[in-house]
Amino acid sequence: MSRETPAGTIRITATEYAVDTILWPKLIKFLRQYPDIKVELFIDNALTDIAAQQFDAGVRAGEQVAKDMIAVRIGPDMRMAVVGAPSYFKKRSEPNKPQDLVGHSCINLRLSTHGGLYAWEFEKDGRELRVRVEGQLTFNNTAQMLNAALAGFGLAYVPEDLVQPHLTKRRLKRVLEDWCQPYSGYHLYYPSRRQSSAAFALLVDALRYRG
Repeated sequence: MSRETPAGTIRITATEYAVDTILWPKLIKFLRQYPDIKVELFIDNALTDIAAQQFDAGVRAGEQVAKDMIAVRIGPDMRMAVVGAPSYFKKRSEPNKPQDLVGHSCINLRLSTHGGLYAWEFEKDGRELRVRVEGQLTFNNTAQMLNAALAGFGLAYVPEDLVQPHLTKRRLKRVLEDWCQPYSGYHLYYPSRRQSSAAFALLVDALRYRG
């Protein structure tokens, strides 16, 4: 194989949201430039053990990357948003602090890892809180959580830029904004002991966030 034509298959696990917003837009150009490189994307919201599952790399928010992994930033800082439809707030008062969520119907996210429900994470003035919420609906997909919130079934905790168009058009109302601080965005991570192929090195460089 000549150095001019890198080839091989690269397997990556990531959430659907990471694929849609970060990976796919960058991969379009990359795949056209290197037709002999194949990429397999496995959509999963679990904190997958990439070595055990034979993935070349995974994608997670920065603070979720294990310390023994090499992490390459591939996206900007992110921020979460708690949102609900105007129809929902006609029947409920707005929460002023995370503890108020106990009295609300919330749309849960079930993680594939151990089947656990995701605890909503908040921070204000250096104080961190994790709140376990309850409600009528649980999904394992962010897009469906958004749809349920739009339909008035409760509050959803989803990425800010995903809901921004709906906030602008007032289909959704945001609450607890001062408790949702920016955090380190998506990183591509892989084992430090991984032998880097030419194809993998090119992919990492193509995905790297340059601000």
